[in-house]
Amino acid sequence: MLLAALKPYLVTFIPIFLAIDAVGTVPLYLGLTEGLTHKQRNRILNESIVVASVLAVLFVVLGRAILTGLGITIDDFRIAGGILLFIISVYLILPGKSRGVFGDMRSEDLGTFPLATPLITGPAVIVTTMMLIDNFGRIATLTALMANMALTWTILRTSGYLTRVLGRPGMKAFSKISYIFLAAIAIMIAREGLQNTIYAFQLRQ
Repeated sequence: MLLAALKPYLVTFIPIFLAIDAVGTVPLYLGLTEGLTHKQRNRILNESIVVASVLAVLFVVLGRAILTGLGITIDDFRIAGGILLFIISVYLILPGKSRGVFGDMRSEDLGTFPLATPLITGPAVIVTTMMLIDNFGRIATLTALMANMALTWTILRTSGYLTRVLGRPGMKAFSKISYIFLAAIAIMIAREGLQNTIYAFQLRQ
């Protein structure tokens, strides 16, 4: 009886967990916050979880109405988010003036972009929550979403222990590798959006 009552929450929790991919975000989070103080890192983490949660809840409640009203598709999100994320990764990888410009920006905006969106609440989370609402309702979806946000905060909050293990030289190398993965993720997001857009266009012909 109890298992049957909890089933909708368990079934909605797992897809959202996979869509957020908190474990996969760890190297990117550590790389983006490398060199920041413990206080700055905690502020950015708290801000990113709050913003990501607000965005996710907003789309759970009003997602379809917003997209329909603006004439925006999920694939539009994928393309735009992928392009912006790729630009950020290039700033991080390459030395020079552009890296310095991003260094000025990231202490203020890093919690919002790219951590809150599209890394934590991205197109995958938006699409997943919309599908789960249709099958299991808003209450189960919102509950699973908030549980996942709490779990994501815990995973990222404790990821700092990896810094102590790797040391400063190891973290620098780790950061560069994570930026390359960030660029690859950006291309993947944009590619999926573009492929779906082209496929939808061909179907209309």
